[in-house]
Amino acid sequence: MGATPQGRVDTVVLIHGLWMTPRSWQGWVERFTERGMHVIAPAWPGMDRSVEQLRDDPTPIAQQSIATIVAHYDGIIRALPQPPIIMGHSFGGLFTQVLVDRGLGAAAVGVHPAAVKGVLKVPLSQLRSGFPILRSPANRNRAVPFTPDDFAYTFGNTMSREESDRAWQRYAVPGAGRVFFEGAFANLDPRSPARVDNGRDDRAPLLLMAGGEDHVVPASVVRTNAGLYQKSRALTAYEEFPGRSHFTVGAPGWEAVADYALDWALRAAALPREATIASEAPRR
Repeated sequence: MGATPQGRVDTVVLIHGLWMTPRSWQGWVERFTERGMHVIAPAWPGMDRSVEQLRDDPTPIAQQSIATIVAHYDGIIRALPQPPIIMGHSFGGLFTQVLVDRGLGAAAVGVHPAAVKGVLKVPLSQLRSGFPILRSPANRNRAVPFTPDDFAYTFGNTMSREESDRAWQRYAVPGAGRVFFEGAFANLDPRSPARVDNGRDDRAPLLLMAGGEDHVVPASVVRTNAGLYQKSRALTAYEEFPGRSHFTVGAPGWEAVADYALDWALRAAALPREATIASEAPRR
């Protein structure tokens, strides 16, 4: 599936982020399906296992890299009959931007996305969030355990500790060290897999969404990321949700975020291509 005979896009591809699996999208899958969408939420390559299995044996997580993950989703999307809406959370939002840069998708949404190459802003909360991985260079080739305390700061900071611990138990897996290092040091790598052509005019419309209480990818980082696309005349939009943490896909109130993302994407995908050549990205 991809688009209806009338041209309406009816497929959504959801890409999960670091420390998560497709289980994190469960509510979104059900909600979008109820709205008549065909929803695909594939795991990163080799990670099509349960949270519990990946905690017991995180080997597939340690093997991840940005290039292999993007290639995996590239193949899935190109196999669809028509361009879908692409939505990615966290590092999935970074992958979404790379995929759109490749000419894929009818419209795209980065939900609190990790930044593409070119974003220099690194707030203290972001450094603290990444410290469990960045504290040792050896973690580059490891799947780094994610403790309840780590989760409480990075994902559960707008929830009670009891709620956060329950969410950790259900959703959290170790973090892919190589993926995090590649993202964190993208600006030092001239051939970084996190680079995009932010001046490209012929890509799909792109919405970047941020949360006011996000410790992992603070709103200032997402806003700067969106600002990079001022070089492009393709439609770029930015939306900030006050009070939302990095766990915006599953924390209470996620329904409003999901609805906004899908409504925007459907409207943007339905626009004539010439009407999408008008950037809404904020100035840096």
